[in-house]
Amino acid sequence: MLLKGRLAREFLTMQHMVALYCQAHHAASGGRICPSCVEFLEYAACRLEKCPYGQDKPTCANCPIHCYKREPREFARTVMRYAGPRMMTRHPWLALMHVVDGRRKVEHPMASRRRRG
Repeated sequence: MLLKGRLAREFLTMQHMVALYCQAHHAASGGRICPSCVEFLEYAACRLEKCPYGQDKPTCANCPIHCYKREPREFARTVMRYAGPRMMTRHPWLALMHVVDGRRKVEHPMASRRRRG
């Protein structure tokens, strides 16, 4: 995985959120994440690596491009609903930066191409 900057921080946030969710819902032992959650994180990393916005990527909730397939997108929503409020006490810096990133306004990549061309 070659994520850097904001994308690496966004993936780290997702890792912590999935860990919180998995420990509470999948009874993973020893603080480990279950295989299905590991599979989801691999999918999320792949999607982040291919993001057309690069370092200017907004949070997924504010992104005009939905690059996750339906099932992983629903799982991500479930994880975020559970782990989001808990992130403020467990990982306050990541939670704060996620809120700040969520305020970022972006335009669809095709709109900026049309304007340039």
